[in-house]
Amino acid sequence: MLRKSITESFGAAICNLNTTHLTDGVIYRSKRMMLDTLGVGLLGTRTAVFNRVFQYSQLYKSEEKSSVWGKSGITLPSQYAAFANGVAVHSMDFDDTWHPATHPSGAVLPALLALAEALPSQPSGLDLLLAFNIGIEVQGRLMRFSKEAYNIPKRFHPPAVVGVMGSAAASAKLLGLSPAQCAHALAIAASSAGAPLANTATQTKPLHIGNAARRGLEAAQLAWMGLEGNPGILDLETGFGVFYTDYSPSVFTESSAGGFKWILEDQDVATKRFPAHLGMHWVVDAALAAHAKLKSRVGNFDLSQIRRVTLRVPPSKYIDCPFPATEHQARHSFQFNACSALLDNKVTVGSFSEDQIDRPALKELLSKVKVESPEDNHPSFDKMYCEVVIETEQGQSFAARCDTFYGHWRNPLSHKDLVEKFKANASTVLSLEGVEGAIDVIGNIERNGELSHLDSYLKMTMS
Repeated sequence: MLRKSITESFGAAICNLNTTHLTDGVIYRSKRMMLDTLGVGLLGTRTAVFNRVFQYSQLYKSEEKSSVWGKSGITLPSQYAAFANGVAVHSMDFDDTWHPATHPSGAVLPALLALAEALPSQPSGLDLLLAFNIGIEVQGRLMRFSKEAYNIPKRFHPPAVVGVMGSAAASAKLLGLSPAQCAHALAIAASSAGAPLANTATQTKPLHIGNAARRGLEAAQLAWMGLEGNPGILDLETGFGVFYTDYSPSVFTESSAGGFKWILEDQDVATKRFPAHLGMHWVVDAALAAHAKLKSRVGNFDLSQIRRVTLRVPPSKYIDCPFPATEHQARHSFQFNACSALLDNKVTVGSFSEDQIDRPALKELLSKVKVESPEDNHPSFDKMYCEVVIETEQGQSFAARCDTFYGHWRNPLSHKDLVEKFKANASTVLSLEGVEGAIDVIGNIERNGELSHLDSYLKMTMS
């Protein structure tokens, strides 16, 4: 018997994995990911970038009618609903982050919910849960083909590389494609993969997630219609290997003596407490701890008496932004997030408004920030740390270091705090019935026979 190629092994695994392979651990973690993704997506429908994308997407019509989250009475073709909802999820950089580095959920859930509505008969909640986890698993395995992928990226934005492949895999599963069709879906999706890191900290970055959701869904639909791609797309350096300098792919092993092992079982995601690049969470927690030491020693202190603030962070050019001028730059600025934490003793959704960015006190403090990158501070979300040192005009010094922030996979949010985050985000758009209904559906999704109730709850906007 001929040994399967790597691409064939992925196609076979996507097709053959079934709901009996889902474990309690992976069900628990993936339900948390789904709820958080819906919450940040609903909040994201209030952003300027979403509104532009939504306006554009309404130019397209079809017999398919898929919902836009938080928009009652408005439907789009499934591909454009996936696009718009995906953009909403990442519009504030508030969605989950995995290791190796990517935002895994935002490319998958919008595609699946849009596709589920467009199918002749709605899949069960358990079917959706399986497809979601397959989309996450494919991303995790592809990222492990490269050691480069374990670090904060330098060239490509990861969700645009692996996210579209995860969307394609998840959509192919929900469509019930054959192993060969699943492999072709990945090959088709690969031709829509990749986005330059230069567009981070701009309004275009959220489109990376929206495009991944949309293009992955389209790839699966095209494969279902018979379109084919290179059957060795994952095996070749000229295939998926173009995105990495150290590409070393391996086959997708479906089972072992102990049963199938999901990557998500061993590697949880990080859940953000405020809407900014993940690296900002280390620097904010360190800044808050340093501020607490200062306040404990000095009491009410005039922050204009700070002489210098030193940030010891990993080297990364795209999140080293000394004087951000826009909300998207601010979400990617070690300096801004540290200074906001020092000035306000917190960083929240409101911290990135134009009024907050333009504060004279903030600009004055930014001018006193010095950034250092010690050799032992590796640019990896699993190894990095942040240290903040406050020096006063009186010669005092207060330092604090964060190795693991609350919300990181080593210190995950409690279920209570994750639900509270969802409520805070979703209640900006949905009625109380919609918020509570969505929590109930996701919390019991493996027991739900069909998903129409979730669609209804996501349309229950505040009157």
